[in-house]
Order: sequence, then structure tokens, then C-alpha cells
Amino acid sequence: QVQVVESGGGVVQPGGSLKLSCAASGNIWSISAMGWYRQAPGKERELVAKMSDGSSANYADFVKGRFSISRDNRNNMVYLQMNSLNVEDTAVYHCYAAGYSGRRRDAFNVWGQGTQVTVST
Repeated sequence: QVQVVESGGGVVQPGGSLKLSCAASGNIWSISAMGWYRQAPGKERELVAKMSDGSSANYADFVKGRFSISRDNRNNMVYLQMNSLNVEDTAVYHCYAAGYSGRRRDAFNVWGQGTQVTVST
């Protein structure tokens, strides 16, 4: 069974930075994509950034130029460097991973519990 666990959330002032980390574990054969979504109170979950195994990255317009996603494929990790944070970035940030697991190469698509990011004065 594959799972992902996020870390690195916290409270930061506007203009500050945080780096989120996500580790995938389990009987992983390969990971085709990893990324981050977020969900603010009263809002739907929205894509923040995602990266394929070929290192092609996609970002939501509201984070372009401020956030950067990176992967460590060897260790099944994905990171989200967040700079110039503002109060609208306050949300629970969820990591996800999609790929194949086990000897049968069963497809998986898993989500983490999320890590809280709060931007406040």
C-alpha cells in the first residue's frame, strides 16, 4: 500500500517563505506524477503545482513566480518552495502521488492528510 506524508507547514508572516515536503512510501514501482493541491476554509480544493517524472512542471496562475516545485525521484519526494506568501495562501496543502505499485504494477493515486499553512500578521 502506497501512502504520502506531508511536512513543513506552519505560521508565517506575509512576505515570508515556507518549504513543504512530501514523502511517498510503500511498495512503489514507479511514480508518474507528484504534486500539491490546497484547500482553504469554505473553498474547493485547487491545484497548486504538479510535476511529472520527466520534470515537466505545471503551476496555478496564482502561484507563478512565487512557488517552485521540485522532485527527488530517487527518494520518492516532492517539495514545494513557497515565497512571497500572502494571506490568500492560507490553506491546508495536500500532497498527491500517482504511479504504479507492486509486482503487478497496480495503478495508484494517493493523497496525504495535508499540512496547514497559515499566513498572518
